[in-house]
Amino acid sequence: MKDSILLSFDKVFFSVLLLLVSINIIGTYSEDVLFSQTTKALFIPALLILFFMKNKVLSLPFILFFIFSFLGDVSLAFNENEIFIKASSIFYFLSYMCLISIAISKFKFFEIDKVVGTYLIVVFLINTYFLYTFYGILKAIVPDSLEVFLFGVKNISLILLIFLAFGKYLANDTKPSILFLMVALCLVFSTILNYVSLYYVYDWSFVMLERVIYAIGIYLILSYVMEKNKSIVIQDKAQNSYNSDNIFA
Repeated sequence: MKDSILLSFDKVFFSVLLLLVSINIIGTYSEDVLFSQTTKALFIPALLILFFMKNKVLSLPFILFFIFSFLGDVSLAFNENEIFIKASSIFYFLSYMCLISIAISKFKFFEIDKVVGTYLIVVFLINTYFLYTFYGILKAIVPDSLEVFLFGVKNISLILLIFLAFGKYLANDTKPSILFLMVALCLVFSTILNYVSLYYVYDWSFVMLERVIYAIGIYLILSYVMEKNKSIVIQDKAQNSYNSDNIFA
């Protein structure tokens, strides 16, 4: 009975994601400015409301992540105003730092295999080089030094997040670690597409793809939380069963 309820909840949860994605595709394709700007801000409230209907527990770092991400979404809706663009970069940076704090608390680099550790460092350095190159290009076309600086710190945090998520996945190949890595990748790709739309060329297909990837990232991080909560419940049941066996022994 519980399995069937869980299965139906998963279907509803995924259906809401598809509905939100569909609304955003319609909004970006129609090129209705007001509708298009506000639809992205629906992702987090809608999915969180559904999440809390089934799950009652959400740790403080995740709460802060969703708060900062939502504020970033709302700020980005006013992308004609440079102040709001900068505010969105700050909020997104803070949200990424929340995820980094979650990943780094369980990341033990010196316990990773030396070959894997070397591979991670090489990947990190390559990504940092590409970021530095892109930073130089952006600095040449964007006169506002503060905006370029915010671009730099936000993307350094994303590179660090990818590094930690990938290391976590290589060290512990489990469903939660795979979900966390996919979340990090979604955030990276959606951020890149957002920069393309803001600073290079605006195309509704880029905006649509960016929002679809971002919505999937929010969906996956809530799925990650549910998986972690599920594993904690299973561990508690196993521990209680073990304690009961010791009592009867």
